[in-house]
Amino acid sequence: MTTYFFVAASEKFLTIEEPLEEILKERERNYKENNKEIDFWLLKNPSFLQTTQFDNLRAKIPSPPAAVLSTDKKFITFLKLRLEFVAVGEFESPSAEINDPYKVE
Repeated sequence: MTTYFFVAASEKFLTIEEPLEEILKERERNYKENNKEIDFWLLKNPSFLQTTQFDNLRAKIPSPPAAVLSTDKKFITFLKLRLEFVAVGEFESPSAEINDPYKVE
């Protein structure tokens, strides 16, 4: 099983109101320069947020939601500090509820 970490907020907040695109492009550039495999993804309306384990969290996020998913906990912590008004969480996959962590609705 793999542990995934995420920040989640409304799609509008993550893709329009915050300079997230710039952060992700810079990180992608850095990974390429260092021959590191990408371990983060921007997901619009991620299916994992629809699971019962995230009922309380989902209620706090305006629709439609979006999330940055990563296997790097430090990167998600950085995003939480940088973006401030986001929810954070983690889960393991594959599991009974989350078979495909990258699936979107």
